[in-house]
Amino acid sequence: MKLSFLQTDKTESVKSWWFRTLMNWYPMYFGTGGKIVFWSADSHEVHVRLRLNLWTYNYVGTIFGGSMFSASDPFYMVMLLKVLGPNYVVWDKSASIRFRKPGRSSLYARYLLTAADIEAIKSGVQQGGEFHRNFVIQWVNAKGVVHAEIERLCYIADKTWYEKKKGESQRTRLE
Repeated sequence: MKLSFLQTDKTESVKSWWFRTLMNWYPMYFGTGGKIVFWSADSHEVHVRLRLNLWTYNYVGTIFGGSMFSASDPFYMVMLLKVLGPNYVVWDKSASIRFRKPGRSSLYARYLLTAADIEAIKSGVQQGGEFHRNFVIQWVNAKGVVHAEIERLCYIADKTWYEKKKGESQRTRLE
């Protein structure tokens, strides 16, 4: 049964299914307790589930905040790298979490990059060589109740511009 807030018109290709499967078994992500349940073929949408289990519960029996935080970690950066391609540099720059309610059951997060998001990012990078974009991720239960909100700031730059800037900063340090 697909939850209503996870309904999508996007499809998952064999290639994106394999990528999702490999990401789920990547040791750094596997340890978070999160599971990627959908990765769209165009990398514009990702769905993640975080269950309350032996690996994710805390002292008081709810989902550990660190699990929520770490299970939300790589997605916007990886999605942007896949969508924008090799001519861009993308880094997670900062993140913060705000807990709303204790998680006592499975939680879900939906990551979405719209055409407007991509256009704004490309335009921002074109104007200044680099761009910062803030994304908000919500962990919600099956009823759609928000349990935590995470803000992630991504840094996006033109690769040529970035390499030139990096080289200039290294020369400045040497002088």
